[in-house]
Amino acid sequence: MSLPPFQRFLDTHRDEVHRFLVGSVGPDEAEDCFQETFIAALRAYPRLRPDSDLRAWVLTIARRKAVDAHRARGRRAVPVGDAPEGPSHAAPEPPDDAVWAPVRALPAKQRAAVVLRVVCDMGYADVARVMECSEEAARQSVHEGLRKLRGVMA
Repeated sequence: MSLPPFQRFLDTHRDEVHRFLVGSVGPDEAEDCFQETFIAALRAYPRLRPDSDLRAWVLTIARRKAVDAHRARGRRAVPVGDAPEGPSHAAPEPPDDAVWAPVRALPAKQRAAVVLRVVCDMGYADVARVMECSEEAARQSVHEGLRKLRGVMA
């Protein structure tokens, strides 16, 4: 069995990778992480074994890019403008962000586990493979992440 052409691989997995990244890093950073994920995948694709689990492999790359983006967020300079003259009326957050902001606030392992399990509809064994941990650790990360989300949402 040989690997499919890279374009077919990309077409097959792009939507799931994009959903995972939007859930992990938000819609603003998802596009950059998506591109970095598939650039890294393209570079490594020729060295991949033909019997590899392509879905788990590309989601592992995406998870690592999401972690990198999360770490880089803390190192970026925050632009500060002049203080407003009067009271500012912030626009309400879009409803989607109200749901995803608590998810993005979870610790990296819990965030990745919850997004893989809920958004990507992966089984615990697949979540464990992507996160490079045991199935029990994946279950625990999902459980703890969902518990924290229930506490925030309640």
